[in-house]
Amino acid sequence: MGGQNQGKLNWLQHNLPDGLVVDAGWLERHGVSRQLRHKYILNRWLVALGRGVYRRPDLSEEAEPIAWQQLVISLNVLLQVPVSAGGRTALELQGFQRYVAAQGAREAHVFSNAALPGWVSKVPVDARLVFHRATKLFRNGSIPPYSALTGATAPAASAGVTQLVLGHSKWPLTVSTPERAILELLDEVPKRETFHQADVLIEGLRNLSPRRLQGLLVDCRSVQVKRLFFWFAERHRHSWLAKLDRTAVDLGRGKRMVVREGRLDSKYGITVPEELSGGL
Repeated sequence: MGGQNQGKLNWLQHNLPDGLVVDAGWLERHGVSRQLRHKYILNRWLVALGRGVYRRPDLSEEAEPIAWQQLVISLNVLLQVPVSAGGRTALELQGFQRYVAAQGAREAHVFSNAALPGWVSKVPVDARLVFHRATKLFRNGSIPPYSALTGATAPAASAGVTQLVLGHSKWPLTVSTPERAILELLDEVPKRETFHQADVLIEGLRNLSPRRLQGLLVDCRSVQVKRLFFWFAERHRHSWLAKLDRTAVDLGRGKRMVVREGRLDSKYGITVPEELSGGL
């Protein structure tokens, strides 16, 4: 192999971390042409995960699929596409597994500012990815880019996201804080998440930040999510509830039928399951 190509291979081995994923565009921008990619695949220096998607081979294990966290980290760190793990998934990752009911098929809820590249949904990962638009629920809820999250003036707290280092990885995973994650989860009630699941989770959220909650509730677009949040918080009498300024949160007007044949809560104008209505 020529010296220039050998140098390019050395660069790739140094700058494409084990387990992370890149697309053809990233490789092209760094001087790895289509011809070089073909040569690297033949020599097992690169593995194609699908059309135009690649990773370095894992010498200890060739099996697919890859961990879904590696895909999310790849988008953030290498491809500069802001994404985060949110909702139920973010709560699981931050120690609330004991409050999350087991599912038949493992899901990972991923939030992004815009539509993700088409190849993302075709990469074989170890969970069913459920994609959400970050600004659907929050007016100013864009996920900050990875470079901003790691800078000296990182806006992570105000955006309701944080970073976790999992296992022995040197690369952090961007996730919603518990304050943001529970609102994201409530946005799935009762379609994908049950009232009972939300009830058990919120019961365990005893140490939320009132300041962060206040900002997120004011920014939240969904009247139903905000009403549900206050209903559950009152049900469990959390101490942080008294520190929230409810007058600054728009709870809208009119009634919301969250569940059919439920009991109407007169204070928040939402229907709730009869078996949970006795907790207030």
